[in-house]
Amino acid sequence: MYSPFENQLKELVAGITANHDRFRFNISWDSGALPNRNKIIGIISAFRELLFPDYFGKQDLTKNTMEYYIGNLTHNIFEELHQQVVHALKHQAIKDNEPYTDFQERAASICCEFLSKVPGVMEILATDVQAAFDGDPAAEDKDEIIFSYPGVFALFVYRLAHELYLLKVPLIPRIMTEYAHSRTGIDIHAGATIGRYFFMDHGTGIVIGETSEIGGYVTIYQGVTIGALSTRGGQQLRGVKRHPTIEDRVTIYSGASILGGDTVIGHDVVIGSNVFITESIPPGTTISLKNQELLYKDRSHVDLHQSFEE
Repeated sequence: MYSPFENQLKELVAGITANHDRFRFNISWDSGALPNRNKIIGIISAFRELLFPDYFGKQDLTKNTMEYYIGNLTHNIFEELHQQVVHALKHQAIKDNEPYTDFQERAASICCEFLSKVPGVMEILATDVQAAFDGDPAAEDKDEIIFSYPGVFALFVYRLAHELYLLKVPLIPRIMTEYAHSRTGIDIHAGATIGRYFFMDHGTGIVIGETSEIGGYVTIYQGVTIGALSTRGGQQLRGVKRHPTIEDRVTIYSGASILGGDTVIGHDVVIGSNVFITESIPPGTTISLKNQELLYKDRSHVDLHQSFEE
């Protein structure tokens, strides 16, 4: 059907198409597909079934059917992940101007090695669930934690993404952790190193940077930033340790900011709310703000309705 605006629409389409070149920074039009974000989210969901069957997958499994179910699920994950890793490797090769290699074989090797890490990931996730249960008196049981705690979901995604990061898989680890970030408000870079029995209470607003190193049995509360002191150097800081080291059995309360690659928080330190730390803290220390001033204003003479209108 003819539209009086057909010519304008054609010009608009041509303009948008021409501008697409500006957003294809490292690939050409005939270089093949990038990793598919929706497929990667699907892989995360499949891993959730694999690691927590009965919770997020089939709920009528028996000992006799479990092995078949897990085998089928693992095979499907391998096929889907392999395809996405191939795309990621091709993208990286084009960006780095590397010669063509057998991406299929490289991706298969990476996926096999990655899947071999899954039992270890399951073991450490069990300690994270235990930490959440031990640390939260509001938790009725561990089932509630697995089903509903955003911190456990963010850790589940991070721990898988971290293994892919260690295998130098491009793009996919960051897509995974940013998906968890969008779901939970918890921003953990896939490159961070986090020990066992890690608990994020509430979790919202937590930021853990790429080169952070966190030991075991650490608890942090909402709004905590473990970040870089400065990023003014931009890309020149790539590969430089710019985030803190947190040793074992540290507790960091809400709103605290700990910054800098040279900053080391010693073991058994307790850091109070809203402190700003840019230098190392010796083991066994408690850090808190002193003499916080609360200001009170007498509003007893103010009309309540008037105050709302203001």
